[in-house]
Amino acid sequence: MGGGSELSANEAKLIDAARDAATRAYAPYSDYAVGAALLFDDGTVIAGSNVENASYGLSLCAETTAVAKALNEGRRGGLVAVAVTGPADKGDGAPITPCGRCRQVLSELAQLGGTDPAILCVGQNEVRRVRLSDLLPHAFGPASLD
Repeated sequence: MGGGSELSANEAKLIDAARDAATRAYAPYSDYAVGAALLFDDGTVIAGSNVENASYGLSLCAETTAVAKALNEGRRGGLVAVAVTGPADKGDGAPITPCGRCRQVLSELAQLGGTDPAILCVGQNEVRRVRLSDLLPHAFGPASLD
């Protein structure tokens, strides 16, 4: 599916979870439903969708929602992969990537466990694999405050 090789079973499961999460998005303003799913080293998958607000700046991206759920469940690291998917009927079908804010939010969780997760950017006909460190080089994180 692009990105260098066929999908592994874990990647396919992760993408399915992200697509499923997108069906629960609250996106009345943009009509752009996004789903994200996080895979942890113990096999747990935690998903989230975007949640918009009439005061646009208060909207939450799917990745941020999923990370907040994970942190709320006590997860502090162990992030190995993330899948992000958008609506199939919008844009040109190219893989979508996390926005800058979400890259930072994902980086915080990854840095807590010392991981550099694979980000699966899902499009209509392609899955682009990229490391979080490639999306957000020289990231600011918890160690920056020591």
